Amino acid sequence: MIEALKSEEIVEKVGGKFKLCALIQRRLQQLLDGARPLIARDGRTDLELVIEEIMQDKITLEYVEDQENSSSEDASAPAEALL
Repeated sequence: MIEALKSEEIVEKVGGKFKLCALIQRRLQQLLDGARPLIARDGRTDLELVIEEIMQDKITLEYVEDQENSSSEDASAPAEALL
């Protein structure tokens, strides 16, 4: 198992388990779609790369207001985006 996932440090860094899961999933999808890793691969799997990118603060979640809902009065939930 990846050692960083055994501690609460990575969960606290992202802001919770669900946010961590969403960030990992989105970044893995980007890598599968052909995005380049932000760190050297050095024989690591995609999951190991994503965890290390998070630990090195290379990726994080950013909240972006949804453009379609920004004009309506009752829309207040921002969408999450990967930086």
